[in-house]
Amino acid sequence: MSNNIADIRKTYALGSFNKTDANANPFEQFAIWWQQAVNSQIDEVNAITLATVDAFNKPHARTVLLKGFNSQGFNFYTNYHSNKGQQIAANPSGAIVLFWKELERQIRLEGTIIKLPQTESDTYFNSRPYGSKIGAVASPQSQVIPNRQWLETQEKTILATNTQATIKRPTNWGGYQLQPTSFEFWQGRPSRLHDRIVYTHTNNTWLISRLAP
Repeated sequence: MSNNIADIRKTYALGSFNKTDANANPFEQFAIWWQQAVNSQIDEVNAITLATVDAFNKPHARTVLLKGFNSQGFNFYTNYHSNKGQQIAANPSGAIVLFWKELERQIRLEGTIIKLPQTESDTYFNSRPYGSKIGAVASPQSQVIPNRQWLETQEKTILATNTQATIKRPTNWGGYQLQPTSFEFWQGRPSRLHDRIVYTHTNNTWLISRLAP
């Protein structure tokens, strides 16, 4: 392999995706590609890049886990006081990217992020492994802490005073849903002439277009 980054490249040739292949409903098209990705046993198939914008219109991005989707949007969970939580509170615009290299596919979503109802956040929190629940309570996410030992002490203190049955969802932790106004389904093709099919929500209708790669 060359040490020159510019020489690193991969030829995509696994499939194609045309407007005639696209379901009229982008949520249903997402469900089709999602199931194909799950069936392919991709490692951490639900890893997404989540982009948010702060009060000064500065973008921020990080990898989180998709924890559900329905006909309204796409769900993830975090600390409301975290950097992303504060950015969403200041500016609800957001974007999600899923990249499945094994299928040479990418899905881009853009829209508005809303908080999920507390009951839905409770249900998800209660389904989490005990260790993950402890972590959510112990970590003041995105805040400066003195060292690793401080965090481990927090964890031990919470473990000493709680059980799986008694630990509750912190009020500053819960779910969000990105409700898309646009979808883009990207399928890798040879010679970088990729297929890009985009859905745009206009006048309560999803318009489907092909974009140049």
